[in-house]
Amino acid sequence: MATNGHFHSLTYGTCSLEDLRQHVLDYLASEPERNYRLVIGSDSQAKNHSDTDFVVAIVIHRVGAGGIYFWKRIIEKKQYVLRARIYQEATYSLTTAEEFLELLKRDGISKYDVEIHVDIGKFGQTREMINEIVGMVRGSGFAVKIKPDAFGASKVADQYT
Repeated sequence: MATNGHFHSLTYGTCSLEDLRQHVLDYLASEPERNYRLVIGSDSQAKNHSDTDFVVAIVIHRVGAGGIYFWKRIIEKKQYVLRARIYQEATYSLTTAEEFLELLKRDGISKYDVEIHVDIGKFGQTREMINEIVGMVRGSGFAVKIKPDAFGASKVADQYT
């Protein structure tokens, strides 16, 4: 697996997880009366004949007023069949959610809705995986959205794969 450990943002540039934490706290503090959702989603793309490019996105959605997002690329020197790739995407999202929430817990942030967005839907090849992947995410204690409601995966992360 190749990753530089950093997240990227159009607004803030390259940042560590600790920098990301501070940007999120500042963003939440700028309009504390608003409602927020934390969305984490992943997408992937097979590259050449030996690599798979995964992107994990963290979206802070200010409900009714836009949001900010950060993304991180992970390149694995391995090809995946579709089923395994979708499971790996979900695993990266869950791992990122756990790490990020652990970081925010010390700031008393736990009241925001957390959603894992998975790049599967009722149409296409992934429809047979819905129950499995949704069960995996719910079993990990998170709310889950699938396409067309999974913008964290199918829109934000997708634009960087």
